[in-house]
Amino acid sequence: MGHGHGHGHAHGHGHHHHEHDHQGTDLPAAFDTSVPDEALTPEQHSRRSMLRRAGLLGAGLTAAGVLGGTAAAQVSTSAPAAKGRRRDGFLWLAGDHHIHTQYSNDGKYRVSDQVRQGARHGLDWMVITDHGNETHAKIGVEKVNPDIREARDAYEDTLVFQGLEWNIPAAEHGTVFVHPGKNEVSVLKQFETDYDGGVKKATDSTPANEALAIAGLNFLAQQVQRRKVKDILMLANHPARKGIDSPHEIRAWRDATSARHQIAVGFEGAPGHQAAGIEKSVGMGRARGLYDGSPSANSFAGYPLESYRTWGGFDWMTATVGGLWDSLLAEGKPWWITANSDSHNVYTDTAKRGGPDSDYTANGKHTDPVYSGKIDLTEGDYWPGQYSRTHVGADGFNYAAVMDGIRAGRVWVDHGQLISGLDVRVSGGSRWATLGGALQVKKGTRVTLTVEVALAGGANWAGYVPELARVDVIRGDVTGAVKDKDTFTAPTAKVVKSYEVGKSSGRVKLTYELGRVDRPLYVRLRGTDGNRSAPGLMGKAVDPAGPAIDVVGDADPWMDLWFYSNPVWVLPS
Repeated sequence: MGHGHGHGHAHGHGHHHHEHDHQGTDLPAAFDTSVPDEALTPEQHSRRSMLRRAGLLGAGLTAAGVLGGTAAAQVSTSAPAAKGRRRDGFLWLAGDHHIHTQYSNDGKYRVSDQVRQGARHGLDWMVITDHGNETHAKIGVEKVNPDIREARDAYEDTLVFQGLEWNIPAAEHGTVFVHPGKNEVSVLKQFETDYDGGVKKATDSTPANEALAIAGLNFLAQQVQRRKVKDILMLANHPARKGIDSPHEIRAWRDATSARHQIAVGFEGAPGHQAAGIEKSVGMGRARGLYDGSPSANSFAGYPLESYRTWGGFDWMTATVGGLWDSLLAEGKPWWITANSDSHNVYTDTAKRGGPDSDYTANGKHTDPVYSGKIDLTEGDYWPGQYSRTHVGADGFNYAAVMDGIRAGRVWVDHGQLISGLDVRVSGGSRWATLGGALQVKKGTRVTLTVEVALAGGANWAGYVPELARVDVIRGDVTGAVKDKDTFTAPTAKVVKSYEVGKSSGRVKLTYELGRVDRPLYVRLRGTDGNRSAPGLMGKAVDPAGPAIDVVGDADPWMDLWFYSNPVWVLPS
């Protein structure tokens, strides 16, 4: 099979057309120790307190960056962009790519409400993703833009992207978002008008509709190639919820566009709506992620019934060791996971959707929310950053750097602020690679995985300090492209080492020897508070203590916290 697949994730491809975007805005004020505390806004102050508590401010792991000053030349295998990179590694920026507002038919908050709350809860970047539909395509996509631009001005330390939630033809939803610029609205508007499954009445699982989804991704790639916008990304949302994202469709999205302009780069490892599982007396009494459905006519027949539920709050495709995500990684091609809020209506909030005069269809938006006079326990969402976070290793504090970091797979995710920083390195010879990267070594080179975890170090938004009980190392062989595109198992993937931690503050350093590597492989990480575990679906020998299936109607998300990292490949030749 050769090692061409190693270049299938030519990390940082796309950098060529972003470099001029690095305007030297290297650090948000909260991270910049030369800015005194008293000069910070309340949101910046709260962000700085979180960083300081976790020991992530100033020297050492700058903003949870990679381990101290290795020369940029050594990182050629993990990311080629020495330009704009800080000597002491990446800036790890927390964000959320799935957020709704009053411009969604089922949303209610103003853009400014969601951005204010995201900033307050420690996010550095956010994507506004109102639902694709005829009204949004006609009116909403334009109308929301001035609100987004206003939020960008008001919250200088928060990068606010405009995107939309695409009804992927023949499949589930996906986030599509663009680099800000003069054409951000026109490109999204044309894309939604021509390629949204809801607008085009193309939701059924038919070959023609699947082809329309690919055509949509190709349209997006063309907009980047023609310099209409600097960059565009697509991430599939809640992929296993309805069973309609078949393995062959996911592979087709991933492979639709060239590596240089790759548009579809991953899926939600954990969906939003995490509060929906809180039991009926004090909550919605449904399922985490609203994953409480069952197969329909459009579902992929091969998926087991367990795939329609979350596991420790994570989607079955991600949570199953040796399952669908591992089968994609075993091909040696990039496919990343994220976690986010899908925030529409927040649990325990006191606002209600705009008054009786609210006419979404006529106006493309609901009127502003109003005070309801009661605390709402029947909703299933959290504010952006309150529970789910996607951490991206960026070269600087700007839009292009966040998009490059996501495309390169420098991403780890957590729930409930279980940990506050994660540094992962695979090293061998005189080289190393980090998340999303590929370490290229001579056959037989001794390779070591080094992990440094910054523990919670302080209370999360539920008011308690989470404790990291255990970290698992998951390893799988790269076996090359699959013959059957509907494959969703990876027989070699398994938990190869577990480290008991049992701490909630300070730092933990873990080392795992991969030995002398003679064939291509990848490793990824997972950690838990240890409250709920069960053998994985592939059996005890593969995953002795993975996440347990979530109970519908009784799954308090704060009682079951996990973090997951994206993989690092090792490619001997």
